[in-house]
Amino acid sequence: MTVDPTAGGEANRPASGANVRAVFELRNVTVAYDEVPAIERVSLRIEEGEKVVLIGPSGAGKSTLLRHLYELSGEQGALIHQDYSLIPQLSVFHNVYAGRLDQHTAWRNFRTLLRPDLRDMHTVQPILEALDLQDKTHERVQALSGGQQQRVAVGRAVYRDGQILLGDEPVSAIDPHQAGRVLELIKGSAATVVLAMHDVQLALEHFSRVVALRDGQITFDLPAAQVDRNMLSHLYRAEG
Repeated sequence: MTVDPTAGGEANRPASGANVRAVFELRNVTVAYDEVPAIERVSLRIEEGEKVVLIGPSGAGKSTLLRHLYELSGEQGALIHQDYSLIPQLSVFHNVYAGRLDQHTAWRNFRTLLRPDLRDMHTVQPILEALDLQDKTHERVQALSGGQQQRVAVGRAVYRDGQILLGDEPVSAIDPHQAGRVLELIKGSAATVVLAMHDVQLALEHFSRVVALRDGQITFDLPAAQVDRNMLSHLYRAEG
């Protein structure tokens, strides 16, 4: 992978107020794999406190952009992986607890593997309740359904308690009736949230700012209220 952050150019985004700190500020960034650009000359500014959703057709560069932002986020960032990245042999509790492994000593983590501390249990339990997983605390992840596993992955990122939360299709396997509640939990768990989503309607309902990508470039960056059917039709048009 190669990254080319060439200086210059202003991000195509809504106007912001003065003195607001930029959490991310990309200027003409290109990320390539085997010399083939996945995103090309992308400029994007995301400020502290913003809730942003990335949309676009498959292969547009959403996941690449999200991973690049995660790399920039450092210790303040948490990522909900598209493939969940769970440890199937461990319990739901231990997978959620893994969100803070780097914040504890190796000895404490080993001890928790054998006998979880009640303080950690009490911290994790409200998150599991919010995700309707409270009765799965001690079950192995491999015994859960796909939707339940995805909620565990969400719980791990929420438990990390960072200032920045990023997610790659974080509700794609979750029941539509639960997906909205999970998105609200995600949005409320970190100051700045950036998600990539394939469900456009759900994205527009829950996010105020929409960044659309196609062919590795940003095609529009607008408030959700300004995104219309013609824009979406053009964004998702089939190649001729």
